[in-house]
Amino acid sequence: MMFHYNAGLFLTLAQLGVDVRRRQPRCFVSHAHADHIARHELAFATMATARLYRHRLGPHNRVREMAYRTPLEFGGLRLTALPAGHCLGSAMLFAEDGERSLLYTGDFKLGPSATAEAAEPPHADTLIMECTFGQPHYRLPPREEVIAGLLEIVFGALDDGRTPVIHAYPLGKSQEVTKLLTRQGVSVLQHPEIYAISRVYEECGVNLGDVSLFDGRPLDGHAVVTLPRGSRNFRLPGLGRTVSIAVTGWAADSSAKYRLGVDHALPLSDHADYDQLIATVRRVQPREIYCTHGPVEFADHLCDLGFNAYPLQAPAQRRLF
Repeated sequence: MMFHYNAGLFLTLAQLGVDVRRRQPRCFVSHAHADHIARHELAFATMATARLYRHRLGPHNRVREMAYRTPLEFGGLRLTALPAGHCLGSAMLFAEDGERSLLYTGDFKLGPSATAEAAEPPHADTLIMECTFGQPHYRLPPREEVIAGLLEIVFGALDDGRTPVIHAYPLGKSQEVTKLLTRQGVSVLQHPEIYAISRVYEECGVNLGDVSLFDGRPLDGHAVVTLPRGSRNFRLPGLGRTVSIAVTGWAADSSAKYRLGVDHALPLSDHADYDQLIATVRRVQPREIYCTHGPVEFADHLCDLGFNAYPLQAPAQRRLF
């Protein structure tokens, strides 16, 4: 086995943690969401993730930066970071020991993104796959259809003299929604926490368009992007009449807008849905699959399809939103 699990995933030969949430001497960080990072003695990450990691945890954290598609020899392994399509800097980790290969997907999605490189899963002998939406009812509508629905709601609100308020996770989804709106001519005001992360995106070369810091007053013709309802300090003052919109893959549940307390919930996701998970397995063609960050029964679904799949002993993906 190239890996072992000890309250977290480790590549055994290199003694390298992988998205372990407690401090490690060495750990690969697939992306900078809060449930995948810790203050490691040395982190391995892409350039963009390194900047976001330091933004969230402080500038003094040591990071060995990995360029996409450029192999790195470490601890007897050949390590390659590949785009994951989840958020800026997100990476799959491809590990080779000269005889076997392993792909760790981290959080990922297939298909296009406005603010992240598309995922590139290669063939591997062993696949360790995030499976957040590993239940058949999480088959999401086409991305273009969801984006069209978002624009229809936003333009309708503006025409009615209301402020469209989009609730989104501050790293990744907020920048994705902002870019989708600004490229259609909608100016965006962002919550201060979101805007600080967007500045890092801009520093990494991602042009988000006409976006500004919300300074305490709404502006005519602008949409507002803020934190998910229920987050600390998600409320912004003086918005007046609003139309509230949540963007999350969990909106596939019919009760989502009531649970999230919004007028509209749209299934715009930065995770692979059920069909994309199956497509990824077919693309990677692994001998064995270990499923993590999702429902344990997804491994049974894969076995029913003829794959050699097991649940990895890890906690289910935390519902960030």
